[in-house]
Amino acid sequence: MTPRFSSTCVCYIERVGFSIAYTVAADAAGINQSSKGTILSTFYYGYACSQVPGGWAAQKIGGRRVLLLSFVIWSSTCFLVPLDPNRVTILVIARLLVGVAQGFIFPSIHTVLAQWVPPHERSRSVSLTTSGMYLGAAMGMLVLPSLVKFRGPQSVFLAEAALGVMWSFLWYKYATDPPRSEHQKATGTSFGDSSLPTKAGQKIKMENGPATIRTSKIPWKRILVCGPVWAIVVNNFTFHYALYVLMNWLPTYFELGLQLSLQEMGFAKMLPYFNMFIFSNIGGVVADHLITKRIMSVTKTRKFLNTVGFIFSSLALMALPIFRTSGGAVFCSSVALGFLALGRAGFAVNHMDIAPKYAGIVMGVSNTAGTLAGIIGVDMTGKLLESAQAEYSDLSSPESWRAVFFIPGLLCVFSSFIFLLFSTGERIFD
Repeated sequence: MTPRFSSTCVCYIERVGFSIAYTVAADAAGINQSSKGTILSTFYYGYACSQVPGGWAAQKIGGRRVLLLSFVIWSSTCFLVPLDPNRVTILVIARLLVGVAQGFIFPSIHTVLAQWVPPHERSRSVSLTTSGMYLGAAMGMLVLPSLVKFRGPQSVFLAEAALGVMWSFLWYKYATDPPRSEHQKATGTSFGDSSLPTKAGQKIKMENGPATIRTSKIPWKRILVCGPVWAIVVNNFTFHYALYVLMNWLPTYFELGLQLSLQEMGFAKMLPYFNMFIFSNIGGVVADHLITKRIMSVTKTRKFLNTVGFIFSSLALMALPIFRTSGGAVFCSSVALGFLALGRAGFAVNHMDIAPKYAGIVMGVSNTAGTLAGIIGVDMTGKLLESAQAEYSDLSSPESWRAVFFIPGLLCVFSSFIFLLFSTGERIFD
């Protein structure tokens, strides 16, 4: 579990690091908010393109190889590309490439987890693995502003590349392919040797005997028209809309909206993401407890945690621009992101409930929607702020930021109702 946890941690250090370093460099170069939003959202175009191919590749050649390839590509790009806000074309190409590379990561991880982890441990496993994202974001917010201050924005890229190279080396040296049917964990997931779908009619020899099995084609049509899949898709979109808007624009909100220096905020600036780390793991433990002790069915557990997480997050998001102190803003953003992470124990684990065999594929479909949220939300936020700056002369008034936080707040309410209506914890795809 630790290598997969650390992989998500390193990836989110890179994402937070770029938003911090680029914001400083762009402000120094006089880049307007709309142009900043365009560059910050470019990553998600590449990220969207590789979600479904990433799930397919993980099913075909294994998550271990795909994860290694991803890290080699994005860390090399960070090392080789200079951070110059005036060289827009180079920055766009680089962020597209990093986005494509990182798009392979989460479908690969879900494929591996679905192969290793039995149903009663899935919530904790997914929550622990994905909580690395939030710990990485917290570490990035804590350390990288000071690195920018003393070593310049380019130093962030070099530090991120070094982390990526170190992870790649350790993964290459120590990682192994997921087990086949002879392994107790693989057997516990209930699909053993057939965990990697191949072409229809292809025979696979089992390692513990002469028997053969037949595997089926990936049911693309059934996946794309399935109501519970779309419930996951809608909630994935909302989760990432809120997360990516805050991840990319929270530094600007602290600096321009509240007139605070990130370097002088100390540990406070990392609390929203650290809260995500804590609540993500709480959600996983609570979900598995409710299911294992038969307090709630899988379906009711997923709906309960998803609804609680998204509704509380909605309230905190819409209250955020009211608070004009660093303590109030950190508290609201911490509650918003923490309860969003709690909600992941609902929709995010649901991939493996309804389609354990095709978890990477379904994750790729749903994460494509989440990535579109990044494209739309991050870019649109830049345009909203540019318009607000023209109307209010600066971005220090709460009115300038109200729409920025109200939109994800309302989306949280809408998507929680969609999940209540259409989701299920029962297996749909065999």
